[in-house]
Order: sequence, then structure tokens, then C-alpha cells
Amino acid sequence: MEISILYINFINITAFVFFFIWRYFQETKYIKALVSTLANEKDLDFILESFPDGYSSFEKTLSTTIDDLVLVAKEELNGLKVEHLEENDYTLAWIHEVKTPLTSMKLMIDSLDDRNAQKKLEVEWLRIHLLLDQQLHNTRLSTIEKDYMIEEVDIQKVLHMEIKEFQAWCIQKNIGFDLENLEVKVLSDPKWLAFIVRQVISNAVKYSHADSEIHIRTDRDDTGHIILMIRDSGTGISQADLPRIFEKAFTGTNGRQTTASTGMGLYLAKNVAEQIGIHVLASSNIGVGSTFSLRFPLKNEIVKILGR
Repeated sequence: MEISILYINFINITAFVFFFIWRYFQETKYIKALVSTLANEKDLDFILESFPDGYSSFEKTLSTTIDDLVLVAKEELNGLKVEHLEENDYTLAWIHEVKTPLTSMKLMIDSLDDRNAQKKLEVEWLRIHLLLDQQLHNTRLSTIEKDYMIEEVDIQKVLHMEIKEFQAWCIQKNIGFDLENLEVKVLSDPKWLAFIVRQVISNAVKYSHADSEIHIRTDRDDTGHIILMIRDSGTGISQADLPRIFEKAFTGTNGRQTTASTGMGLYLAKNVAEQIGIHVLASSNIGVGSTFSLRFPLKNEIVKILGR
């Protein structure tokens, strides 16, 4: 009798173990397929196409519910994309509208007989122009992959053009430029490179002391990369602020002391640089000044950028 009971218990336990294993694989098959789909697919359309249907009634209900949620999310995302594009179009149209009176203002400033008033107005005009330029490139940043062309760029030519733009501001603060070893060419996009240089020089002029110099030169590192260095001897950046200077809207200690800082210049410069393969580094000390280094990609690295 005892043997029969033990035998029955053994049969029951064995059957339960097999049933448990079978149910485990049945229940986890759908979950694994679901996790695999979400892990491998990022596009909503592909997720909907490859979504598992499920095996049990519960899994089918869950699958249908998730499908509906994904469709709702897709509709909301498409709505946001349309809204974003419309906002970008409006911003670009507004910028181009503002440029017309700004150009007229520049012509009127140039025609003034009072040289002192002319110089002061030129500096204020330049600040407005730079802010407008920042907003324009911020709007275009999301579609930069459609708006760049890598070619051989003369660094010296780009720098001379950008320095000329800051002439009025530099004269006001009596700031000079020391240029060294700039007769080099790099592979980059001339328009976006000029924008990056403009943001760095703008910061250098803004935070430089009066009657000082901004030093600009190029060098090569051990791997053959060309490096453009822009160094000022201004107020400098604290070590606490230095890791965050490329964050959006971060103004830091120096920025809080002036209303002229928006915290967007270096953020945009860094983001644009990453898109075209330029690596931006910064080093600084309070009271000593700041150095910004732009490391340009090699030819084989450019191929990877173009293939993205």
C-alpha cells in the first residue's frame, strides 16, 4: 500500500514538473519574442510589422492592445514632427525677415559722420547679428546631415573672414590677433566650420580683457590630425564649470555676471563639430584664459562621416 502511494505521488510530481516546464516555455515564448522585437527594432513601422501575435487568448489581447498603443504613439509623434517642421519654417522665415532691416541698419551705420557713434553702433549691430546667426544655425541643426559638403578648406581664409567680422568689437576693446602657422588645408564643410570658429572667437573676444591678444595657430598631433588652437588671456573658466560649458543654455559663473551670455554658442559649436567629425576640446583657468582646440578628421575618418 505504501509503495502504491509513493508510486502515485512520484507520477503526480513527475507530471507536474513536466507540465510546469511545458507551461514555462509556452508562457515565455511570447515574452521573449516581444522583448526581441523591441530590442532589435527602433522604428515604429517595423515594430508594428514584426510584432508577435501571441498564442493564448490573453497574449492575443495583450498584443492587440500594444498595437493600438503603438499606433497612437505614432500618430502623436507624426503630429509633433509636423509641428516642429512648421515651427522651424516659421523661425527661418522670421530670421530672413529680420535680416532685411538689419542690413539697412548696417548701411545707415556705415554712412554716419560721427566716428565714435558709428563704432558703438557697429558693436551693438554685431551682437544682434551674432544672436540671429546662432538662432539660424540652431534651427538648421536638426537637418545638418542634408546641409553639409565635405571639401578641402583653407583655414587661413576662414579665420581671416571671421576675424574681419569682429573688427568693430576688437577695436572697441583694443584686442589684437596673433596668427601662426595657418597655411594649412583641412577636409571639412566651409560654412559650418566658419560657424564653429565664429562661436569660439566670439567667446574669446567677449571674455578677453581690454588691450590683450588672442593667439591662433595650428599644429599636428602624434596621429597626424591637424589641430586648430584659439587661446585668449581673459577671465578664464572655473574648473567646476569647465565640464559643462558645452551643455545647452549653460552660462556658468562668467555668464551670470553679464546679460550678453545665452549659453548657446558653445553648445551649437560642439554639436555641429560632432556632425562633421571635428573634435572640440577646452582647457582653462580662472584669470589665465581659455584655449579651445579643434581637431580635424583624417581622410579615412571623413569616409565614415559621409557614409552615415
